Amino acid sequence: MILTCEEMKALEAETIAAGVSADSLMEQAGLEIARAVRQFCPEPGVCLAVFGKGNNGGDALVAARHLAAQGWDVRLVPAFREREWGQQPRTKFAAASECTRADPTAIATAQGPRLVVLDGLLGIGAEGPLGAPLAAITRSINDLRRRTNALVFALDLPTGLSADTGQPDPACIVADFTLAIGFAKTGLVADTATNHTGRLCVLPLRGFSARRNPQGGSLLVNTPETLCGLLPRRDFDSHKGDYGHLGIIAGSPGFLGAAILCASAAIRAGAGLTTLYATPDYYDALARLAPAEVMVRCVDELEDAMTGLHDAFAIGPGLGSSRVRSIERLAREIAVPAVLDADALNCLAPRLHVLDSAPAERVLTPHPGEMERLAPGSSARPRSDVVRDFTAAHPGCMLLLKGARTCIGKAGEPLTVNTTGSPALAKGGSGDTLTGVIAALIGQRVRPFDAARLGAWLCGRAAEVAISHKDETAETLTATRALGCLPIAIRDLRGGAF
Repeated sequence: MILTCEEMKALEAETIAAGVSADSLMEQAGLEIARAVRQFCPEPGVCLAVFGKGNNGGDALVAARHLAAQGWDVRLVPAFREREWGQQPRTKFAAASECTRADPTAIATAQGPRLVVLDGLLGIGAEGPLGAPLAAITRSINDLRRRTNALVFALDLPTGLSADTGQPDPACIVADFTLAIGFAKTGLVADTATNHTGRLCVLPLRGFSARRNPQGGSLLVNTPETLCGLLPRRDFDSHKGDYGHLGIIAGSPGFLGAAILCASAAIRAGAGLTTLYATPDYYDALARLAPAEVMVRCVDELEDAMTGLHDAFAIGPGLGSSRVRSIERLAREIAVPAVLDADALNCLAPRLHVLDSAPAERVLTPHPGEMERLAPGSSARPRSDVVRDFTAAHPGCMLLLKGARTCIGKAGEPLTVNTTGSPALAKGGSGDTLTGVIAALIGQRVRPFDAARLGAWLCGRAAEVAISHKDETAETLTATRALGCLPIAIRDLRGGAF
């Protein structure tokens, strides 16, 4: 669920009234913050815990204490004079004896190969524009981030961002990660907030757990808590037929890589059988490139793929623009769920009506340019509105609108916002692997809507793992390398990663 500030404040008051102390919630929050920092920065480094005078500052100080105990060089940077601190920051500062104290000028001179900043300046209770003293500190943090390799973790929300509207102050913190405590706040998923929020993590607190309703509400965020039950453990007594036969219609002369990435992703995501279809003009080349585990079948016409027995299809990556008739017929007639991507979407854009009579669900996975062709004018509208309006107009379709904050929707289902991912995915091939993963999950009898939610989270998390654990960067990561981290992403999903 995603809450407004008032809803969050009411929940906090209800939780405390039920007997959970504010100190207990703060200790939990600080521990989870430290755990999230270690997820993205596995090796200890230098941490600047920049804290305010309220409870948000107390959360930062608890996290600082845990990081120091785990080998981090932690420096506590107060934004206000000590006589202005609230009781919680006073208490938590005294408990953080393993940390060193620094003043705000230390932000400008901080350095180190593994440098982290905790933004614990303001929480959801703050309103209005940033005053001059705080604005100077936030600008100093943003400047440090630009000049160095520092990673900024905003606690609950970036300082200077409206928790309800997502409108940023001119001096708003630019965070690499925002660690939302308990629940995401509405402003964090607004389009205007994306570049300030960065990677969104929701940190569950035990005190709230009895009141959480992961399936409720009209707007949800993708988290392991809401997703892990959708990918069940496999029975020991099982065989390949239990995990679906996936048909892939992808590739064309000069665009074979898209088909290979899609098929490779499908087998890595657990498809029991995968068949890649090709016409004679590129069958030989595709057969030579395909992974050994993928069957490649030559067909005279792409529509001939429908004669086989399949549980799901993936259609579109690398198909080119010359197969409009075949794509239209496949989209209209295939009797099992199908994921439509790339050239399939471009071919169908002028004839979306064919999807409305399809016998099974169609999952559309456009990037913003493809979405503009499907729904002209969409690029100028809020992404959530685009998804809701499109799925209302085409109730047989499920839409996954790719982007820094991927939105997933279907008529009758809550709009879901994905949390994982990295700018490293902004390159060719990422969409092809996502298509293969989603289609493979559908073939394993995961509902198409849930398969899209799972696929988005897993592919995004795989890219993150490649950067945090495999020495990749946003510039160097390839779709193939990210796919190699899919096993870790699946383990993280089941193991409670953020």
